[in-house]
Amino acid sequence: MTSLPVAQILHRKGHWSGPARACALDYTERFVRRKRLSMEDGAPFVVDLEHTTSLDDGDALELEDGTLVAITARTEALYKISGPDLVRLAWHVGNRHTPCQINADHLLIQADAVIGHMLEHLGAVVEPVTAPLTPEGGAYGHGRTHSHEHGATAHDH
Repeated sequence: MTSLPVAQILHRKGHWSGPARACALDYTERFVRRKRLSMEDGAPFVVDLEHTTSLDDGDALELEDGTLVAITARTEALYKISGPDLVRLAWHVGNRHTPCQINADHLLIQADAVIGHMLEHLGAVVEPVTAPLTPEGGAYGHGRTHSHEHGATAHDH
């Protein structure tokens, strides 16, 4: 049995250059520590990072042979949220710890019927769309938050 190439190095967007092979992942799939993935051409590889990490659109993973794999945000089922009081709607989305991409005139969230219904009751226009989701990261560090701690930890830098 042949072992798969392993990626153990992450290069953040803007900190790598050169040719790269592509790997498109949706928002949930971009949360990794150890996971088997496939490039767009079907070639498999394994991600084996020291800590669970949120990969962002434009990041790159480096395989053990030096090959770079560019991460792109894949399209997925989302809700486009708009309305006259977008700040209030954004507060309600955030209060439910829902990943949210904030744009000047609308919000994008993963399609969730319960959240969509709640927002409609608050006066929002909820429109199903298909697009990549690149939500805001956590206020206390890079990427998403996956706990409710509000202080620095030994893992923060």
